[in-house]
Amino acid sequence: MRVAVVTESFLPTLNGVTNSVRKVLEHLRLRGHEAIVICPKAGAPAEYAGFPVHEVTTVNLREFPVGLPSLQVDQLLRDFNPDVVHAASPFMLGWNALATARRRGIPTVAIFQTDVAGYTERNRLGAMREVTWMFLRSVHSQADVTLAPSTHSIRDLERNRFERVKTWGRGVDLEAYHPNHRLAPDAAELRASIAGPDEVVVGYVGRLAPEKQVERLAQLRGIPGIHLAIVGEGPSDESVRAALHGMPVTYLGRRSGRDLSLAYASFDLFVHTGTEETFGQTLQEAHAAGLPVVAPLAGGPVDLVTHGDDGYLFDPALRGGIDSMRAYVERLVGDRMLRARMGEAGRRRVLDRSWEGICDELLGHYDDVIAATQTAAAFSRE
Repeated sequence: MRVAVVTESFLPTLNGVTNSVRKVLEHLRLRGHEAIVICPKAGAPAEYAGFPVHEVTTVNLREFPVGLPSLQVDQLLRDFNPDVVHAASPFMLGWNALATARRRGIPTVAIFQTDVAGYTERNRLGAMREVTWMFLRSVHSQADVTLAPSTHSIRDLERNRFERVKTWGRGVDLEAYHPNHRLAPDAAELRASIAGPDEVVVGYVGRLAPEKQVERLAQLRGIPGIHLAIVGEGPSDESVRAALHGMPVTYLGRRSGRDLSLAYASFDLFVHTGTEETFGQTLQEAHAAGLPVVAPLAGGPVDLVTHGDDGYLFDPALRGGIDSMRAYVERLVGDRMLRARMGEAGRRRVLDRSWEGICDELLGHYDDVIAATQTAAAFSRE
Protein backbone atom coordinates (compact mmCIF):
# COMPACT_ATOMS: atom_id res chain seq x y z
CA MET A 1 0.00 0.00 0.00
CA ARG A 2 1.19 3.51 -0.84
CA VAL A 3 0.14 6.13 1.73
CA ALA A 4 0.55 9.89 1.42
CA VAL A 5 0.50 11.33 4.95
CA VAL A 6 -0.39 15.02 4.90
CA THR A 7 -0.05 16.59 8.33
CA GLU A 8 -0.55 20.09 9.70
CA SER A 9 2.22 19.48 12.23
CA PHE A 10 5.49 17.54 12.16
CA LEU A 11 8.96 17.54 13.61
CA PRO A 12 10.59 19.48 15.13
CA THR A 13 7.24 20.54 16.63
CA LEU A 14 6.22 18.09 19.35
CA ASN A 15 2.51 17.67 20.05
CA GLY A 16 -0.24 15.08 19.79
CA VAL A 17 -0.57 15.38 16.02
CA THR A 18 3.17 14.93 15.45
CA ASN A 19 3.33 11.99 17.82
CA SER A 20 0.42 10.18 16.15
CA VAL A 21 1.90 10.75 12.68
CA ARG A 22 5.26 9.39 13.80
CA LYS A 23 3.62 6.25 15.17
CA VAL A 24 1.64 5.75 11.96
CA LEU A 25 4.79 6.12 9.84
CA GLU A 26 6.74 3.70 12.01
CA HIS A 27 3.90 1.18 11.69
CA LEU A 28 3.71 1.58 7.94
CA ARG A 29 7.42 0.78 7.79
CA LEU A 30 6.92 -2.21 10.11
CA ARG A 31 4.17 -3.61 7.87
CA GLY A 32 6.17 -3.08 4.68
CA HIS A 33 4.11 -0.26 3.13
CA GLU A 34 5.40 2.81 1.27
CA ALA A 35 4.72 6.39 2.34
CA ILE A 36 5.60 10.05 1.95
CA VAL A 37 5.04 12.92 4.36
CA ILE A 38 3.81 16.37 3.32
CA CYS A 39 4.01 19.00 6.06
CA PRO A 40 4.50 22.74 6.73
CA LYS A 41 7.99 24.15 6.30
CA ALA A 42 9.39 24.31 9.84
CA GLY A 43 12.74 22.51 9.74
CA ALA A 44 11.50 18.93 9.45
CA PRO A 45 14.00 16.13 8.78
CA ALA A 46 14.47 15.06 5.18
CA GLU A 47 13.04 11.64 6.00
CA TYR A 48 11.36 9.78 8.82
CA ALA A 49 11.17 5.99 9.30
CA GLY A 50 12.86 5.77 5.92
CA PHE A 51 10.12 7.76 4.16
CA PRO A 52 10.79 11.09 2.40
CA VAL A 53 9.45 14.25 4.04
CA HIS A 54 8.36 17.16 1.83
CA GLU A 55 7.90 20.64 3.30
CA VAL A 56 5.55 23.12 1.61
CA THR A 57 4.99 26.89 1.71
CA THR A 58 4.12 28.04 5.21
CA VAL A 59 3.04 31.07 7.22
CA ASN A 60 3.17 31.38 11.01
CA LEU A 61 -0.13 31.81 12.85
CA ARG A 62 0.79 32.85 16.37
CA GLU A 63 3.37 30.17 17.24
CA PHE A 64 2.16 27.55 14.76
CA PRO A 65 3.46 27.04 11.20
CA VAL A 66 0.47 26.72 8.86
CA GLY A 67 0.97 25.00 5.52
CA LEU A 68 -0.63 26.84 2.60
CA PRO A 69 -2.43 25.36 -0.40
CA SER A 70 -0.12 25.17 -3.40
CA LEU A 71 0.43 23.38 -6.69
CA GLN A 72 3.30 21.60 -4.97
CA VAL A 73 0.82 19.35 -3.15
CA ASP A 74 -0.84 18.38 -6.42
CA GLN A 75 2.56 17.60 -7.96
CA LEU A 76 3.68 15.50 -4.98
CA LEU A 77 0.50 13.43 -5.04
CA ARG A 78 0.74 13.00 -8.81
CA ASP A 79 4.36 11.84 -8.59
CA PHE A 80 3.81 9.46 -5.66
CA ASN A 81 0.46 8.12 -6.91
CA PRO A 82 -0.80 6.95 -3.48
CA ASP A 83 -3.45 4.32 -2.81
CA VAL A 84 -4.79 6.47 0.03
CA VAL A 85 -4.26 9.96 1.47
CA HIS A 86 -4.10 10.28 5.25
CA ALA A 87 -4.85 13.88 6.36
CA ALA A 88 -3.77 14.46 9.97
CA SER A 89 -5.79 17.19 11.70
CA PRO A 90 -6.51 18.82 8.33
CA PHE A 91 -6.75 22.59 8.02
CA MET A 92 -5.42 24.62 5.07
CA LEU A 93 -2.81 22.11 3.90
CA GLY A 94 -5.10 19.17 4.59
CA TRP A 95 -7.97 20.82 2.71
CA ASN A 96 -5.66 21.23 -0.29
CA ALA A 97 -4.62 17.57 -0.18
CA LEU A 98 -8.14 16.20 0.36
CA ALA A 99 -9.61 18.31 -2.46
CA THR A 100 -6.80 17.28 -4.81
CA ALA A 101 -7.24 13.60 -3.91
CA ARG A 102 -10.99 13.85 -4.47
CA ARG A 103 -10.46 15.27 -7.96
CA ARG A 104 -8.05 12.47 -8.76
CA GLY A 105 -10.26 9.74 -7.31
CA ILE A 106 -7.79 8.85 -4.53
CA PRO A 107 -9.38 7.41 -1.34
CA THR A 108 -8.94 9.60 1.74
CA VAL A 109 -8.99 9.37 5.53
CA ALA A 110 -9.11 12.52 7.67
CA ILE A 111 -8.10 12.48 11.35
CA PHE A 112 -9.92 14.92 13.63
CA GLN A 113 -7.56 15.72 16.46
CA THR A 114 -7.35 19.45 17.19
CA ASP A 115 -10.25 21.60 18.38
CA VAL A 116 -9.56 24.49 16.00
CA ALA A 117 -13.01 25.96 16.59
CA GLY A 118 -12.27 26.03 20.32
CA TYR A 119 -8.96 27.75 19.56
CA THR A 120 -10.81 30.66 17.94
CA GLU A 121 -12.96 31.11 21.04
CA ARG A 122 -10.02 30.91 23.47
CA ASN A 123 -8.23 33.65 21.53
CA ARG A 124 -11.23 36.01 21.72
CA LEU A 125 -12.27 35.13 18.21
CA GLY A 126 -15.60 33.70 19.36
CA ALA A 127 -17.47 35.42 16.55
CA MET A 128 -15.48 33.23 14.15
CA ARG A 129 -16.41 29.98 15.89
CA GLU A 130 -19.32 29.11 13.60
CA VAL A 131 -17.33 30.20 10.56
CA THR A 132 -14.51 27.93 11.68
CA TRP A 133 -16.86 24.98 12.09
CA MET A 134 -18.23 25.69 8.60
CA PHE A 135 -14.71 25.66 7.19
CA LEU A 136 -13.79 22.45 9.03
CA ARG A 137 -16.99 20.83 7.85
CA SER A 138 -16.10 21.74 4.26
CA VAL A 139 -12.59 20.32 4.76
CA HIS A 140 -13.78 17.01 6.19
CA SER A 141 -16.57 16.71 3.63
CA GLN A 142 -13.80 16.08 1.08
CA ALA A 143 -12.73 12.93 2.95
CA ASP A 144 -14.22 9.47 2.52
CA VAL A 145 -14.18 9.03 6.29
CA THR A 146 -13.33 11.19 9.30
CA LEU A 147 -11.79 9.39 12.28
CA ALA A 148 -12.31 10.94 15.72
CA PRO A 149 -10.68 9.77 18.96
CA SER A 150 -13.49 9.99 21.55
CA THR A 151 -17.23 10.02 22.07
CA HIS A 152 -16.95 13.70 23.02
CA SER A 153 -15.32 14.66 19.72
CA ILE A 154 -17.76 12.51 17.74
CA ARG A 155 -20.71 14.25 19.42
CA ASP A 156 -19.13 17.61 18.61
CA LEU A 157 -18.68 16.66 14.98
CA GLU A 158 -22.18 15.24 14.58
CA ARG A 159 -23.67 18.28 16.32
CA ASN A 160 -21.95 20.39 13.68
CA ARG A 161 -23.28 18.21 10.86
CA PHE A 162 -20.12 16.31 9.93
CA GLU A 163 -20.81 13.12 8.00
CA ARG A 164 -19.08 9.74 7.70
CA VAL A 165 -17.50 9.88 11.17
CA LYS A 166 -16.00 6.79 12.81
CA THR A 167 -13.94 6.14 15.92
CA TRP A 168 -10.19 5.70 15.92
CA GLY A 169 -8.43 6.02 19.27
CA ARG A 170 -4.77 6.46 20.08
CA GLY A 171 -2.22 3.91 21.17
CA VAL A 172 0.22 4.03 24.05
CA ASP A 173 3.73 2.62 24.37
CA LEU A 174 3.29 -0.02 27.06
CA GLU A 175 7.04 -0.57 27.42
CA ALA A 176 8.18 3.04 27.52
CA TYR A 177 5.56 3.76 30.18
CA HIS A 178 5.64 0.92 32.68
CA PRO A 179 5.37 0.74 36.50
CA ASN A 180 8.66 -1.16 36.68
CA HIS A 181 10.56 1.96 35.61
CA ARG A 182 10.05 3.27 39.13
CA LEU A 183 12.68 0.74 40.24
CA ALA A 184 15.37 2.03 37.88
CA PRO A 185 18.28 3.89 39.52
CA ASP A 186 17.93 6.93 37.24
CA ALA A 187 14.22 7.15 38.07
CA ALA A 188 15.00 7.04 41.79
CA GLU A 189 17.64 9.72 41.27
CA LEU A 190 15.16 11.99 39.49
CA ARG A 191 12.54 11.38 42.14
CA ALA A 192 15.00 12.28 44.90
CA SER A 193 15.88 15.53 43.09
CA ILE A 194 12.20 16.50 43.01
CA ALA A 195 10.88 15.63 46.45
CA GLY A 196 11.66 14.06 49.77
CA PRO A 197 10.85 10.41 50.57
CA ASP A 198 7.73 11.34 52.54
CA GLU A 199 6.30 13.71 49.93
CA VAL A 200 3.74 12.76 47.28
CA VAL A 201 4.66 13.91 43.78
CA VAL A 202 1.69 15.23 41.81
CA GLY A 203 2.67 15.27 38.14
CA TYR A 204 1.48 17.06 35.02
CA VAL A 205 2.68 16.46 31.44
CA GLY A 206 1.69 18.66 28.51
CA ARG A 207 2.08 22.01 26.84
CA LEU A 208 1.91 25.11 29.00
CA ALA A 209 -0.74 26.82 26.91
CA PRO A 210 -4.05 28.60 27.60
CA GLU A 211 -6.19 25.65 26.53
CA LYS A 212 -4.38 23.36 28.99
CA GLN A 213 -5.42 25.53 31.98
CA VAL A 214 -2.39 24.44 33.99
CA GLU A 215 -2.91 27.43 36.30
CA ARG A 216 -5.74 25.36 37.81
CA LEU A 217 -3.05 23.50 39.79
CA ALA A 218 -3.01 26.51 42.10
CA GLN A 219 -6.16 25.01 43.65
CA LEU A 220 -3.86 22.46 45.30
CA ARG A 221 -2.11 25.16 47.30
CA GLY A 222 -1.79 24.26 50.97
CA ILE A 223 -2.32 20.50 50.67
CA PRO A 224 0.30 19.13 53.08
CA GLY A 225 2.96 16.70 51.88
CA ILE A 226 2.68 17.31 48.12
CA HIS A 227 5.23 18.44 45.57
CA LEU A 228 4.20 19.39 42.03
CA ALA A 229 6.28 18.25 39.06
CA ILE A 230 5.49 19.85 35.69
CA VAL A 231 6.76 18.51 32.38
CA GLY A 232 6.31 20.81 29.40
CA GLU A 233 6.83 24.30 28.07
CA GLY A 234 4.86 26.81 26.06
CA PRO A 235 3.35 30.30 25.87
CA SER A 236 1.72 30.07 29.32
CA ASP A 237 5.01 29.44 31.12
CA GLU A 238 5.07 32.80 32.89
CA SER A 239 1.38 32.65 33.73
CA VAL A 240 1.72 29.17 35.23
CA ARG A 241 4.77 30.14 37.27
CA ALA A 242 2.95 33.21 38.58
CA ALA A 243 -0.13 31.17 39.54
CA LEU A 244 1.96 28.56 41.35
CA HIS A 245 4.39 30.99 42.98
CA GLY A 246 5.25 29.93 46.50
CA MET A 247 4.06 26.36 46.03
CA PRO A 248 6.46 23.39 46.13
CA VAL A 249 6.94 22.78 42.41
CA THR A 250 9.70 21.52 40.10
CA TYR A 251 9.65 22.46 36.42
CA LEU A 252 11.19 19.65 34.38
CA GLY A 253 10.86 21.33 30.97
CA ARG A 254 10.10 19.55 27.74
CA ARG A 255 10.97 15.85 27.81
CA SER A 256 10.73 12.97 25.39
CA GLY A 257 11.87 9.38 25.06
CA ARG A 258 13.57 7.88 28.08
CA ASP A 259 13.54 11.23 29.90
CA LEU A 260 9.75 11.39 29.67
CA SER A 261 9.44 7.79 30.88
CA LEU A 262 11.55 8.67 33.90
CA ALA A 263 9.38 11.68 34.63
CA TYR A 264 6.24 9.53 34.80
CA ALA A 265 8.15 7.04 36.95
CA SER A 266 8.91 9.81 39.45
CA PHE A 267 5.22 10.70 39.94
CA ASP A 268 2.83 9.26 42.53
CA LEU A 269 -0.31 10.49 40.82
CA PHE A 270 -1.17 12.37 37.65
CA VAL A 271 -3.38 15.43 37.26
CA HIS A 272 -4.78 16.67 33.96
CA THR A 273 -6.19 20.19 34.04
CA GLY A 274 -7.61 21.10 30.61
CA THR A 275 -11.29 20.77 29.71
CA GLU A 276 -10.93 20.96 25.92
CA GLU A 277 -9.05 17.79 25.02
CA THR A 278 -10.38 15.82 22.06
CA PHE A 279 -8.61 12.80 23.54
CA GLY A 280 -5.95 13.04 26.28
CA GLN A 281 -2.88 11.02 25.34
CA THR A 282 -0.98 11.85 28.53
CA LEU A 283 -3.74 10.20 30.57
CA GLN A 284 -3.08 6.93 28.74
CA GLU A 285 0.65 7.31 29.35
CA ALA A 286 0.03 7.89 33.05
CA HIS A 287 -2.20 4.82 33.24
CA ALA A 288 0.43 2.74 31.43
CA ALA A 289 2.96 3.93 34.04
CA GLY A 290 0.66 2.66 36.80
CA LEU A 291 -0.52 6.06 38.04
CA PRO A 292 -3.99 7.07 39.24
CA VAL A 293 -5.37 9.95 37.20
CA VAL A 294 -7.38 13.00 38.23
CA ALA A 295 -8.95 14.79 35.25
CA PRO A 296 -11.93 17.00 34.36
CA LEU A 297 -15.35 15.52 33.62
CA ALA A 298 -15.12 17.01 30.13
CA GLY A 299 -13.86 16.08 26.67
CA GLY A 300 -11.66 13.10 25.95
CA PRO A 301 -10.89 12.18 29.60
CA VAL A 302 -14.49 10.99 30.02
CA ASP A 303 -13.62 7.99 27.81
CA LEU A 304 -10.25 7.36 29.45
CA VAL A 305 -10.94 7.45 33.19
CA THR A 306 -13.41 5.26 35.07
CA HIS A 307 -14.39 7.39 38.06
CA GLY A 308 -13.54 5.66 41.32
CA ASP A 309 -11.73 2.78 39.64
CA ASP A 310 -8.55 4.04 37.94
CA GLY A 311 -8.89 7.70 38.93
CA TYR A 312 -11.35 10.50 39.48
CA LEU A 313 -13.21 12.90 37.19
CA PHE A 314 -13.71 16.28 38.86
CA ASP A 315 -16.23 19.02 38.20
CA PRO A 316 -14.12 21.74 36.51
CA ALA A 317 -16.49 24.44 37.77
CA LEU A 318 -15.64 23.70 41.42
CA ARG A 319 -12.66 25.10 43.29
CA GLY A 320 -13.58 23.15 46.44
CA GLY A 321 -16.07 20.58 47.64
CA ILE A 322 -16.36 16.82 47.32
CA ASP A 323 -16.28 16.75 43.51
CA SER A 324 -13.41 19.23 43.04
CA MET A 325 -9.93 18.51 41.75
CA ARG A 326 -8.53 19.47 45.14
CA ALA A 327 -10.75 17.00 47.03
CA TYR A 328 -9.75 14.06 44.84
CA VAL A 329 -6.06 14.89 44.98
CA GLU A 330 -6.26 15.16 48.78
CA ARG A 331 -7.93 11.74 48.93
CA LEU A 332 -5.17 10.13 46.87
CA VAL A 333 -2.37 11.94 48.68
CA GLY A 334 -3.62 10.57 51.98
CA ASP A 335 -4.02 6.94 50.91
CA ARG A 336 -1.03 5.07 49.49
CA MET A 337 -3.00 1.84 49.04
CA LEU A 338 -5.72 3.66 47.09
CA ARG A 339 -3.04 5.10 44.79
CA ALA A 340 -1.59 1.63 44.23
CA ARG A 341 -4.99 0.05 43.57
CA MET A 342 -6.06 2.74 41.11
CA GLY A 343 -2.67 2.73 39.41
CA GLU A 344 -2.91 -1.01 38.83
CA ALA A 345 -6.44 -0.62 37.43
CA GLY A 346 -5.20 2.11 35.08
CA ARG A 347 -2.42 -0.16 33.79
CA ARG A 348 -4.93 -2.95 33.10
CA ARG A 349 -7.17 -0.48 31.29
CA VAL A 350 -4.60 0.29 28.57
CA LEU A 351 -3.13 -3.17 28.01
CA ASP A 352 -5.14 -3.57 24.80
CA ARG A 353 -4.16 -0.15 23.44
CA SER A 354 -0.71 -0.77 22.02
CA TRP A 355 0.24 1.41 19.07
CA GLU A 356 0.66 -1.72 16.98
CA GLY A 357 -2.98 -2.72 17.53
CA ILE A 358 -4.31 0.82 17.05
CA CYS A 359 -2.35 1.30 13.82
CA ASP A 360 -3.50 -2.06 12.47
CA GLU A 361 -7.02 -0.74 13.06
CA LEU A 362 -6.10 2.32 11.00
CA LEU A 363 -4.89 0.11 8.16
CA GLY A 364 -8.34 -1.47 8.25
CA HIS A 365 -9.88 1.97 7.69
CA TYR A 366 -7.51 2.47 4.74
CA ASP A 367 -8.64 -0.85 3.27
CA ASP A 368 -12.29 0.10 3.71
CA VAL A 369 -12.05 3.42 1.84
CA ILE A 370 -9.91 1.87 -0.90
CA ALA A 371 -12.45 -0.93 -1.39
CA ALA A 372 -15.37 1.52 -1.39
CA THR A 373 -13.66 3.70 -4.01
CA GLN A 374 -12.92 0.68 -6.20
CA THR A 375 -16.53 -0.50 -5.93
CA ALA A 376 -17.89 2.95 -6.80
CA ALA A 377 -15.54 3.13 -9.80
CA ALA A 378 -16.67 -0.31 -10.99
CA PHE A 379 -20.34 0.72 -10.80
CA SER A 380 -19.65 3.97 -12.68
CA ARG A 381 -18.11 2.00 -15.56
CA GLU A 382 -21.19 -0.21 -15.95
